[in-house]
Amino acid sequence: MDLTPIVTALRQAQHVVVFTGAGASAESGIPTFRDALSGLWARFDATKLATAEAFRADPSLCWGWYEWRRRKVLQAQPNAAHQAIAQLARHVPRLTVITQNVDDLHERAGSAGVIHLHGSLHAPRCLDCGQPYRAALPSAALAEGGCRIEPPRCAACQGYVRPGVVWFGEPLPEAQWAAALDAAQGCDLLLSVGTSGLVYPAAELPLQALRCRATVAHINPQRFAVSAQAYFLQGAAGAVMAALLAQAFA
Repeated sequence: MDLTPIVTALRQAQHVVVFTGAGASAESGIPTFRDALSGLWARFDATKLATAEAFRADPSLCWGWYEWRRRKVLQAQPNAAHQAIAQLARHVPRLTVITQNVDDLHERAGSAGVIHLHGSLHAPRCLDCGQPYRAALPSAALAEGGCRIEPPRCAACQGYVRPGVVWFGEPLPEAQWAAALDAAQGCDLLLSVGTSGLVYPAAELPLQALRCRATVAHINPQRFAVSAQAYFLQGAAGAVMAALLAQAFA
């Protein structure tokens, strides 16, 4: 794998964007939506639990599912990819981190100002009035295999509290999407790390960067169709990101 073009681009870039997907967090042991589920969730399709309709039809099932996912995040640690991305901020004039992931591993690794396109498991809000829910949540008490949990109620309107993520069929948060587009269109180099290029509109970001004449590299263990439109660096996110930093800034 020849890293030379991207190493050169890293050294010369004034603004680098790192755009991460599920593959970046998978190395920390966080299940992706493509992984087979276990425990209580083995008979469910994850994509069918990630909708407003599913939550309204069975709130305790969906809330339990998301609390199980949040517990997995709390048990996980940032991996080499998260750490390398945080370190990159010390070597380039400007770094913007954009993620499709709903965990906080970038922040725990030391990245600041992360743009969360799909929300966060750690920012629940009322389903009806949208008020943030700030009380403690019971993830530590969850059974390892997961369980149904009645969602808490909103103090303002008594509606159910929902996970603070973007469900299928919902728009991306407007401010975050605008900031992400602005960064992609104004960067010199975009590193797409652990993304399939299949989830839109987020997958539009590397294409926007290409249209604006930025260098774009896709870092993934497997090749996706979008990889053909830019540089493709095959390998695990942590290993490739660490190698890029070592060669560019040793």
